[in-house]
Amino acid sequence: MQTGELTLSGTVVAGDDFEAIDGYLVIENGAIKELGEGKVEASIEGVIIPAFVNAHTHIGDSIAKEPDSMPLEHLVGPGGFKHRILAETPHETLVSAMRDTVEDMVATGTQLFADFREGGVLGVNALKEAFDLAEGQNKLRTKLFGRPARGLETEDTNEIFESVDGIGMSSVADYPLGDLKALAAETKRRKKMLALHAGERNAEDITDAIELEPDFLVHLLNASPHDFRAMHDKDIGAVVCVRSNLVTGSGLPPLPQMLAAGLTVGAGTDNVMLNSPDLLSEMEFISKLFQIDEREVLKLCTLNAAKVLKEAESVGSIEAGKSANLVVIRTDTPNMRYVKDPIKGVVRRATRNDIAAVLYEGRIVSGYRTED
Repeated sequence: MQTGELTLSGTVVAGDDFEAIDGYLVIENGAIKELGEGKVEASIEGVIIPAFVNAHTHIGDSIAKEPDSMPLEHLVGPGGFKHRILAETPHETLVSAMRDTVEDMVATGTQLFADFREGGVLGVNALKEAFDLAEGQNKLRTKLFGRPARGLETEDTNEIFESVDGIGMSSVADYPLGDLKALAAETKRRKKMLALHAGERNAEDITDAIELEPDFLVHLLNASPHDFRAMHDKDIGAVVCVRSNLVTGSGLPPLPQMLAAGLTVGAGTDNVMLNSPDLLSEMEFISKLFQIDEREVLKLCTLNAAKVLKEAESVGSIEAGKSANLVVIRTDTPNMRYVKDPIKGVVRRATRNDIAAVLYEGRIVSGYRTED
């Protein structure tokens, strides 16, 4: 574990505008003490970016990677393949698989992830156990979005609220709308976050989802500019899961239209059974599929995702005084050598093999190690 002062040098992707500057960072007591321009002697060198924020995961299905192809509703719908596997899997196996996924996220630079937990209180506690086994509290953070296991009007609802950061539900089409409205009202009364899947199968659940005024909606493949204007007016964020949607054959989200509408859009990797929880891979897909500015793509996986999760004060951008949650990408690997534009290189081609170091609260948690 790193103690004392640490200096990083190279290309710093600085501020909320993500300006690439030749400079350095001085890290002390878990925070960025100084951000300056110019080259200095440093322990670690490379392209210094904010740590990644994964705005939507389901890591419980880490025990069922790469299932056979099947329609989306059969794969993840109520009573479908995923839920049957979760119900059949021994607790110890589930916890072990989730622990592996947490460690994988650390290794690929994620330092905050939002997980939608099935299984009620037991599901939430399983993730907390896996998080502890992975020493997650020393390496990254999670925001837990739970849901009642036995329906919305059951005795475990109160216990769920006491165990989570928010409520994360599937489509409004899966529940009686009146029950969801009551749950949404209680969520807000308790000052918890509310998130919903919407527009993944079709457009029929989008209007009702917006009317519940959640903090954010996930997927929105079938949403319209009218929906985006309504979301903007209600300050509802959006989360896209591009690789997941491609695997399920659901299509692509209208990401350019979301951004044009002024929505705060973050990115997530969704189900671990379909994708690794690696935001470097997610960025490459987004950049090459949509051909949008690489700074915007990097923001989807850092600052914007942090804003969606209401955590931008601690993670998502680089500035003096902010917590040192960072990833340093090497520029001397065969893959990154001769890259002309550092941000474009990170977004479009960097892999876990190019990571020099991952810092959480100023501590090196993956990659580079100092001498004992």
